[in-house]
Amino acid sequence: MASGGAPGPGALLCALLWAVAAAAGGDGPGGSPLPGTFGRVYRGTVSINAERVYAFAYSSEPGQVDAVRVYVNSSSENLQYPVLFVVRQQKGVLSWQVPLIFRGLTNKAFNFTASPSQPQYFLYKFPQDVDSVIIKVVSDAVYPCSVVSVQDIVCPVYDLDHNVEFNGVYQSMTKQAAITVQRKDFPGEQFFVVFVIKPEDYACGGSVPSSIHGNVNRTWNLQRTKNLQVTIVPSIKKSVYVQAMFFSFLSFLSFYLGSVVVAFVHYIRVRRKASAGRLSPEDGSGIMASSHPITASTPEGSSYGAIDESSSSGGHQLSSPERGPPAGSDTDSSVEEESDFDTMPEIESDKNVIRTKVFLYLSDLSRKDRRIVSKKYKIYFWNIITIAVFYALPVIQLVITYQTVVNVTGNQDICYYNFLCAHPLGVLSAFNNILSNVGHMLLGFLFLLIVLRRDILHRRAMEIKDVYTLDYGIPKHFGLFYAMGIALMMEGVLSACYHVCPNYSNFQFDTSFMYMIAGLCMLKLYQTRHPDINASAYSAYASFAVVICLAVLGVVFGKNDMWFWIIFSMIHVLASLALSTQIYYMGRFKIDGPDSDLGIFRRAAMVLYTDCIQQCSRPMYMDRMVLLIVGNLVNWSFAIFGLLYRPRDFASYILGIFICNLLLYLAFYIIMKLRSSEKLLPIPMFCIMATAVVWAAALYFFFQNLSSWEETPAESREKNRPCILLGFFDDHDVWHFLSAAALFFSFLVLLTLDDDLDVVRRDKIPVF
Repeated sequence: MASGGAPGPGALLCALLWAVAAAAGGDGPGGSPLPGTFGRVYRGTVSINAERVYAFAYSSEPGQVDAVRVYVNSSSENLQYPVLFVVRQQKGVLSWQVPLIFRGLTNKAFNFTASPSQPQYFLYKFPQDVDSVIIKVVSDAVYPCSVVSVQDIVCPVYDLDHNVEFNGVYQSMTKQAAITVQRKDFPGEQFFVVFVIKPEDYACGGSVPSSIHGNVNRTWNLQRTKNLQVTIVPSIKKSVYVQAMFFSFLSFLSFYLGSVVVAFVHYIRVRRKASAGRLSPEDGSGIMASSHPITASTPEGSSYGAIDESSSSGGHQLSSPERGPPAGSDTDSSVEEESDFDTMPEIESDKNVIRTKVFLYLSDLSRKDRRIVSKKYKIYFWNIITIAVFYALPVIQLVITYQTVVNVTGNQDICYYNFLCAHPLGVLSAFNNILSNVGHMLLGFLFLLIVLRRDILHRRAMEIKDVYTLDYGIPKHFGLFYAMGIALMMEGVLSACYHVCPNYSNFQFDTSFMYMIAGLCMLKLYQTRHPDINASAYSAYASFAVVICLAVLGVVFGKNDMWFWIIFSMIHVLASLALSTQIYYMGRFKIDGPDSDLGIFRRAAMVLYTDCIQQCSRPMYMDRMVLLIVGNLVNWSFAIFGLLYRPRDFASYILGIFICNLLLYLAFYIIMKLRSSEKLLPIPMFCIMATAVVWAAALYFFFQNLSSWEETPAESREKNRPCILLGFFDDHDVWHFLSAAALFFSFLVLLTLDDDLDVVRRDKIPVF
């Protein structure tokens, strides 16, 4: 019996409604229809040979939208002979049966076939002890393109190409898809899994393969079927979230413990030597006065790497010159950052393109006014704080908007997650990718504490005018180190923001501060032996801004536009040559003439005569020349590679340029340090080895591509892989952990690399 009351499937613009009992050999719908009236309940009996047909008539005005919903129920629960209801409209037919039969899904793999004309959907009910499940769908064929949708139990079920996106969450799919579903999102604790085959493949990366284009339409229709296998398995429990958070924080808090142990052991060692009267200036704070007078500079005739005759340890023994430094000596520790370059007028005449000295020592370049410089190291720190705030706030606002759109629309093609290891928490779809960035923030803060300790000890030594602080070792400058620590923390913040919804539009957020880190490291490494030539914070950050602008332009125009790559390669090569000139002449090559408008030509003539005629067989600065030749070859290779292959991931391409140049310069620095009979103390040696090992491991996991916004979302999901650590973190999360540790050790290398020179006079420390 059919009657009104219980809700069931509905139809729009109904014309005819009939009910018939289904049975093998039964007749189809037929007979004279009975007139029907809207809003009235009709009851009747149907059988194999008897059916009921009702006709409803109505009219609508042009532009008017009418909708009719039909409610049906049946007293029969016989699944073998259900009651069939059919609604025939002017341009379509809709049918269903009562009782409605759903094929349920279990945790076992289930195979089936779907096509554009035959979508499939299944019912799943949460088990009692399961709060979330992962729906895994695989296929052995890329095409045809399909859509996987998870919908609440409502009628009608949206199982057509044009409406499958109207309800629930959905993904496009080629060979693999995965959707995490939580019980809290479905009050009825059950849902439909709907599979729709699209009539074309544009959403999955293109059209039908070329081999199919040449066949007839009949073959085309056959190719639109797809074999699918679906498995629904329980997701992780809440206890795994707790374990993962404890692991993340405790792993990096162990670095704090290690730093405290090292500092404590160092303190005990210094105290013991002090009590025994054997304290040397290299034993920590350097806060002690020396009874040995020292000279401020080396004679003009000194040669590169010269060692005092009384020395027996590679130039590291202290000699006793005839006179000490004057009171209040201003051979300072830091670099002035007031202007683009610190010019030091009192020694300007000694630093022309053609120098009077072929071999220079640190004392020749470190004559500073300590009263001015003591306040300048904060400029880099406060500038990067300002940049970080103004950069991060709109980024956070944007990614929150992205996540909100994903949650509201259910379109999981917006964000490129590793869906096989994406664990939601609250409104976040992939909390594990965000949590794994905590290492950058914790280790960045730890590095700031280490730098602060050194800064405090150094300032105490300056206050008591300790001679070892005034005239020994590399001049201390902590502003760049503070900036590096902040940059490391901000890299963690912005990487976490990017992984809220990783996609093509916001990838530069993940790399912007990596450019700054690489640039600051190179700047610090160069400034160590060239304290007189140091770009101001304003110039440095302006340069980083230009690089970030180029990165954005590359993301927009770098796909297929050859003109962009030609212009960028020209800028890259010219910038390499200009920077090489500055490095080779230690920043003293200028295009303005000191005496007249013809000064530039005089300088050029002097350069050509000195380097090309007088020194034709051997460059004046051989070591720097070798470095610059190798560096230019590397950079030109990058430029040629970019022109030929035009990589789509332009942001990573620029980052690769920065990292290669940094590694090249660091290798040159260490080689020149060893060539100059300097030594590596145990701590920097350990940091160098740890940096190499951890970077190697980190890069291994970095190249395990788990997704790619260079492809369509469906193609990207083919790269998805399960979790590998604690059942919570994937390969990219491990990259986050290891890269944070690698950057921390890299910073410690720069901080401690020249600790052995704290007992060496600056007129014995070579410049290279």
